[in-house]
Amino acid sequence: MPYILLQSATILVPSDKADDYVVPLRQHSLLIEGNKIAQIAAHIAPPDGAHVIDCTDKIISPGFIDTHHHLWQTQLKGRHADQSLVEYMPNGNSQSVNYQPEDVFWGYWGDALKPHSSNDIEATVASGIRSVFCYAPTLRIKTWKPEFTFDGGLLDDWVIENFERLGASAPFGNGRVQLGLAFDGFMLPKEQVVSLYERARAMGAQVVTSHYVRSYFGKNFNPPQNESFLTRDAGSGSLVDTLEELGLLGSDVLLSHAGNLTSSDIEKLNEAKASISTTPDTELQMGHGDIVCFREGCFGIGSLGIDCHSNNSGDMVSQMRLALQHERGTRNEKLITKGKALKSLNLFVQDVFSLGTIKGARAIHMEDKLGSIEVGKLADLVIFDGNSPGMICAAEQDPVAAIVLHSSVRDIDTVIVDGEIRKQNGNLLPTDINPSLPDVTIARQTVEWRQVAKQLISSRDAIEDARKKANADDPEFLVQEFMKLMHLEEDRFVKM
Repeated sequence: MPYILLQSATILVPSDKADDYVVPLRQHSLLIEGNKIAQIAAHIAPPDGAHVIDCTDKIISPGFIDTHHHLWQTQLKGRHADQSLVEYMPNGNSQSVNYQPEDVFWGYWGDALKPHSSNDIEATVASGIRSVFCYAPTLRIKTWKPEFTFDGGLLDDWVIENFERLGASAPFGNGRVQLGLAFDGFMLPKEQVVSLYERARAMGAQVVTSHYVRSYFGKNFNPPQNESFLTRDAGSGSLVDTLEELGLLGSDVLLSHAGNLTSSDIEKLNEAKASISTTPDTELQMGHGDIVCFREGCFGIGSLGIDCHSNNSGDMVSQMRLALQHERGTRNEKLITKGKALKSLNLFVQDVFSLGTIKGARAIHMEDKLGSIEVGKLADLVIFDGNSPGMICAAEQDPVAAIVLHSSVRDIDTVIVDGEIRKQNGNLLPTDINPSLPDVTIARQTVEWRQVAKQLISSRDAIEDARKKANADDPEFLVQEFMKLMHLEEDRFVKM
């Protein structure tokens, strides 16, 4: 079994308190055996044949855990910088229909549908990341003008068959890629929704995730209903209540955003041991309400996600920093409105660091394997250069502060996933594509990042051509059609 020895580092290990904080072990070494952490000590003799890496002046952090991310959207990067949610949905999210299977493969890898899901999974495996691939039934737009029409339904037979086929093959990539379910179709008949959840859980889905922003669409979002439809108003009601009423609210439920939660929502989520994924960048931009991860009752079940790297940075440190400083600013503003001034902080870098590590692991039920650096856990590690211009001196003072408030992706020297080095000396390493699923459209090959980048640019151009040919390139028209589809009253939506 191969060994990797990381020598003379600052290693962030759990404190002996029940606070999810970490403490630095300075001038310590860490031994990886196979895909697990085998030893942490001040001095470790290299086993025969070990790959030894000098980590002097480096910080070894647990791998970050991103609990909500639309990985396929790489080719759409830069498109949504000044868009709201109602602009993003038709101009971004719905554009998946203009992707070919190869586009999905490279899109997943770049930030790493019927025929596409195998390519999604193979790209995730080839990229080297650890992931829960959440299969997402999605309405496919058939025509865009003069009005939206759809190609089939949300849960057509092929959708279920494809899901079950993937479930029979999971997990993938020697266990690195698990299968989950992503679902937002709660206006469907109750029987269909319950049946889908039961299938997912019977297949061992790691998580079942849904988007939830209470009251975003408001009281006027009333899709046609009949006696077999769910009775809740899908825009202004409580998804938490709906899941509870259907008997589906469980510990495997992970709600993204969760804006405008009520106290009842929070209580029920805690009772069910369900989890929340806060994605600060998109939530603050797109009108989801304030971020909830630091709210009373939410912090203990919270985690962080990137959401759409087509809209914002694709690294977790950026989300940690934004979440922390926004919440600090919000609390300070409350003091100011009361005529008070801040004397000391009550929200710390360790708090948000835990959201991006061990709390994220709990949200996906892998806290026994991930989220902290401990002997026996999987070797998913990020190694920062503490002597970089950004981190120098901060790494000596407080390694967690150095990561949360001073680092960037440029400061990451090495990344190890499942005991394999994926980035070293600041460079992404070549990786192998070895398709295992029968309908994958990408050939077996070894690729470097420059080749991936070339494919992404070519793919982006092809998607742009497909959008134009499909009349899906008129942003204002698409917004109006989306609002009609969702039964939104235009006077509720204003420009800032």
